[in-house]
Amino acid sequence: MKKTLFLLTLLAAPVVLAAAAERPNIIVILADDLGYGDLQCYQPESKIPTPHLDRLAAGGVRFTDAHTPSAVCTPTRYGLLTGRYSWRTPLKRGVLDGFDPPLIEPGRITLPLLLKQEGYVTACIGKWHLGMTWTRKDGTPMISRLEAKVGIHRGGEEIDYTRETRGGPLDQGFDTWFGISASLDMSPYAYVEGRRVTELPTAVQPGIKEDALSTSAGVRAPGFRLEDVLPEFTRRAVAFVDSRAGKKEPFFLYLPLPSPHLPVVPTAAWRDRTGAGIYSDFTAQTDATVGAVLAALDRAQLAENTLVLFTSDNGGLWHRWEPRERDDLAGYKPTPRATYNLERGHRSNGGLRGTKADIWEGGHRVPLIVRWPARVKPAVSHALVELNDVFATVAEITGRKLADDMAEDSFSFLPVLTGQRNPGAPRTFAVHHAISGLFALREGPWKYIPARGSGGFSFPKTVQAKPGEPTSQLYRLDTDLAETRNLAAAEPAVAQRLAARLEQIKRSQRTRP
Repeated sequence: MKKTLFLLTLLAAPVVLAAAAERPNIIVILADDLGYGDLQCYQPESKIPTPHLDRLAAGGVRFTDAHTPSAVCTPTRYGLLTGRYSWRTPLKRGVLDGFDPPLIEPGRITLPLLLKQEGYVTACIGKWHLGMTWTRKDGTPMISRLEAKVGIHRGGEEIDYTRETRGGPLDQGFDTWFGISASLDMSPYAYVEGRRVTELPTAVQPGIKEDALSTSAGVRAPGFRLEDVLPEFTRRAVAFVDSRAGKKEPFFLYLPLPSPHLPVVPTAAWRDRTGAGIYSDFTAQTDATVGAVLAALDRAQLAENTLVLFTSDNGGLWHRWEPRERDDLAGYKPTPRATYNLERGHRSNGGLRGTKADIWEGGHRVPLIVRWPARVKPAVSHALVELNDVFATVAEITGRKLADDMAEDSFSFLPVLTGQRNPGAPRTFAVHHAISGLFALREGPWKYIPARGSGGFSFPKTVQAKPGEPTSQLYRLDTDLAETRNLAAAEPAVAQRLAARLEQIKRSQRTRP
């Protein structure tokens, strides 16, 4: 009997080990304000050379209908790491600043926490922008800017930077973290490693209002230089991958980049490299960061069983859209910064309408590339995907069953990656959200917006309908991806059905069954 059990154990062991070996390393690289048309693999007319991302796309699945759950930063990051829409939290519009408390609720299972429970080594290197608890010099915690009723970018002079922070990446499932608390144009201008700043921010950062170099006034560590941040994150990400060579435990690296978001600060070596302007230079440097990480995977012989996912947190800001038809575009003006790229012949969001923050496609349709050589064959997918779906996808990869209070708005697209399911499944609808709180519902080819205007940075932000005009927007994206023809008046039944569906989703606690 003992001999039989021993033989069964020997036979079973390779199966268990094989199953463990099949769990991939996972790298999620999140660009900041990168547009749908910035990469040449998405827009051949792009003025920006992106050879490394083009190579990544050639070796994986390139999604053409991928969306962020919000057209701005913080809500998208929340959705990516929790699998839940941010508008279900107290953050109904806008973003956090560098001193807001944690947006992720205590006790919520995040993507890194799930992977940590599954035996992964988890690391975050880069921009957080999901809040953490800072302590004032009087010993009280910093409150949210919404509660304080102050502007979005606080200076942070009242913070005691000798104290540890709480509620940041280390409390959300990451073993290690090195990065910045929010966007590169927000105070504090200092690195945080673990729970503490690496250098006390005793210097003053003046506010700069020049287009590409815009920053808010605040505190800065004396050794902190804006142009050094992307190279430092790159160096540390490469070092982390190098350190995993030969290790048995799988790893999860979350690499949220500060680029090409404002301030646009390529290093001297990258300035004027593209001949298409400083934004193009910064984006090309971002592409080189991806190339460095991919090269590290090759050196460590980890590329085959590493899932690399690259995307952006919202659409591009430096974009001007020229409509071809104007039946719903009276008074339309681009965002004030929009001509920056157009003057150089580049459209950051390609032919899409609108920019970052807008409810139109330019605000939330983004590049999404997934490469996993061990299981995923190169392809172009037209499946509808949202970034909050990353959570359920990773859970399915690890074999983890999602509890009812986890990833309530996340649908796995693993079968799309592996070719096991109809490329149009599993997501049949998506909810979009503008910086102002304006919603949109996408279902099949239809996109419904319950108000007029962009709801974001493009003008008009709102439109008061004249007598007889529709009060909402309805577009058929399969024939009008540029959203030039409002069909709300011509298709009232469709508009009414989608309006009711949107309200039902907003009242619900979840969209995943």
